[in-house]
Amino acid sequence: MNHPSTYKPGTAFERWLDRRLPIIRFGADFMDFPTPKNLNYWWTFGAILAVCLVIQIITGIVLAMHYTPEKNLAFNSVEHIMRDVNYGWLMRYVHANGASMFFLAVYIHMFRGLYYGSYKEPREMVWILGVVIFLLMMATAFMGYVLPWGQMSFWGATVITNFFTAFPVVGDPIKTLLLGGPAVDNATLNRFFSLHYLLPFAIFGVVAIHIWAFHTSGNNNPTGVEVKDVKKDTVPFHPYYTVKDGFAIAVFLLLFAAFVFFNPNGLGHPDNYKPADPLVTPPHIVPEWYFLPFYAILRAITFNIGPITSKLGGVIAMFSSIIVLFILPWLDTSKVRSMRYRPVAKLWFVLFVIACVWLGYLGGQPAEGVFVIQAQIATAYYFAFFLVILPLLGVFEKTNPLPKSIADSVLNNDKRGAATPIAQAAE
Repeated sequence: MNHPSTYKPGTAFERWLDRRLPIIRFGADFMDFPTPKNLNYWWTFGAILAVCLVIQIITGIVLAMHYTPEKNLAFNSVEHIMRDVNYGWLMRYVHANGASMFFLAVYIHMFRGLYYGSYKEPREMVWILGVVIFLLMMATAFMGYVLPWGQMSFWGATVITNFFTAFPVVGDPIKTLLLGGPAVDNATLNRFFSLHYLLPFAIFGVVAIHIWAFHTSGNNNPTGVEVKDVKKDTVPFHPYYTVKDGFAIAVFLLLFAAFVFFNPNGLGHPDNYKPADPLVTPPHIVPEWYFLPFYAILRAITFNIGPITSKLGGVIAMFSSIIVLFILPWLDTSKVRSMRYRPVAKLWFVLFVIACVWLGYLGGQPAEGVFVIQAQIATAYYFAFFLVILPLLGVFEKTNPLPKSIADSVLNNDKRGAATPIAQAAE
């Protein structure tokens, strides 16, 4: 949704700079960007994610100044940061818990996009770039988890990279390329440290393109109705949404601070506070909580499918659970974006969220008995939601009537007394 610039250089220097590097114009246009007036608090997670990314980059740079990527020194260097570096404990706890906060916010952000149809035309590229960011986050977090060189770090890297050997012909070379040798060792630690430092800056670049993409196509909104009249349907991003985003960021940072200061190790695994020992295997190897749904999908395939072994089938299912997100804009055939007006789709979506949360729980349980059966059912529903349910709902679902415009929706809600802050947050 392109809009004409309203910026007018006020001084000779601003006019000189604007002709050569229009950075002030860019910032002014960003603040004046016409934004749908009905955005609720679910839309604030984009700004929250930007704050999380900046926090991770700053704390990561500080930690890298004191960390030693060598297998005999890595664990002790982390302890040195905690004990000897001024405020090193704070940097380490903020960075470690920041990863969890980052993934919590990105999952909420993605579920919001799914519910309100933010992946639909003309915002396909916005969604696809978001999935690219998600993939880069997963790679960055996995490599970062290995760096403390604790028991779970070492064995988690061993187990996850071994899955690549399930691919015939190319599997072993890929594993060797990742590890820098036949097993997790010093070369692995060096490679992972280098990539873990680099990838956040790649994420920052893709985030900039992601923002550029939705500033080109315009924001989606809870109704899913496009802007028809800029004056009636939109308000400037500043001050209306900068204030709203600022409040949401402050609340989110309170949750963040609660973990950092009162339960900093609550989201970590106890075995990772022991130095890595290649001769002692932990009784139950699990990744960080934000990987658990995909880990459950990986372990749910316990049977061979023709020539495809169960191990290869699990790896394919895990990667497919991400790949399917790239093609989502073309799988959902409904012409109505927001599930607010799709009563049947809304029910299936609630079940989908429950399935994802349940997969997260099952990923932390032993791969045996009833846990495997439940993981198989939840995995089947995960894929059915994208590949079967959404395509069929677009054909057979009877949707509710859409408002004529964003302004009409806002005014009607006001008349019904439904546009309270609590009601908006509930949406």
